[in-house]
Amino acid sequence: MNIREMFEKEEHSLLSKYASFSDASRGRDVPEEESDIRTAYQRDRDRVLHSKSFRRLKHKTQVFLAPYGDHYRTRLTHTLEVSQIARSIAKAIRCNEELTEAIALAHDIGHTPFGHVGERTLSQISGRQFSHNEHGVRVVEKLENGGKGLNLTWEVRDGIRNHKTSLTPATLEGDVVRISDKIAYISHDIDDGIRAGIMKESSLPKECTNVLGNSTRERIDRMIHNIVENSQNSPRAMMSGKYWNALLTLRKYMFEVLYTNHTVKKEESKAAEIIKLLYNYYMEDHTRLPEEYYEGIVNGEDEVTVVCDYIAGMTDNYAVELFQSIYIPHAWSIY
Repeated sequence: MNIREMFEKEEHSLLSKYASFSDASRGRDVPEEESDIRTAYQRDRDRVLHSKSFRRLKHKTQVFLAPYGDHYRTRLTHTLEVSQIARSIAKAIRCNEELTEAIALAHDIGHTPFGHVGERTLSQISGRQFSHNEHGVRVVEKLENGGKGLNLTWEVRDGIRNHKTSLTPATLEGDVVRISDKIAYISHDIDDGIRAGIMKESSLPKECTNVLGNSTRERIDRMIHNIVENSQNSPRAMMSGKYWNALLTLRKYMFEVLYTNHTVKKEESKAAEIIKLLYNYYMEDHTRLPEEYYEGIVNGEDEVTVVCDYIAGMTDNYAVELFQSIYIPHAWSIY
């Protein structure tokens, strides 16, 4: 028996009956020879971790556009925090921790520059709904690895596609990531909002803090414990009604106080304008695109999709620098 087979056998003796077992995966679009030391989901996790799209998350916005300071969350630090929360829950309820981690690390890989404002702007200007979860699947199936994709298992791709609150993943592990994402972004956006001086711990609704706790650390710990208590021997990951309602009330408060705050929103119109100008620039002349994207159009790919692919893959920094190089005059000299 090789090492991978040993791990697969251990899963059947240790994990919940509702877990996704590595040797029962629905597989990859392109069949591959199995590793002798890593399970299918270990390999998926490693492929995501080593991808260019994952590395670019470090320069993509979470909430604050171009914040001054090193301690505000980026899309990458958010992703790592989701992974930590999701793994804690997965281990405690005995579902597949490696599948959970693979989904968590990849769940936001399809995000545009400038956070959700980039997503909204691409939808508006292209006339098509751009969803970061669907685009994330396109990234791992098509765009990564020089157009070959990462060839991830079906379960990981399902988790990426269905990590939004309104959707339902097919696996317990995907469900864990979906709820962990909400815990992470609400908890840590509060932390960033307090750091920015936009809100105070004491201003949070008492009906929420009385249930969830009075610090970021306490709230995360309580919510993880509540999910674990309510998800043992269950095919779904869930909070109690009391905790879930408190979290939704807190989320509503965050929209009123933080996400629509003038300080947070004031740079968004500039970011949206950058996205629009870049989109129009490349739609006017497809030869301006990098060669690998232009070749896609030559080979029959839809031009709107390709231009959106290129822009969505940009970091905040790269989009700004590209805009400046195209539209801002450069100093020159004849000497």
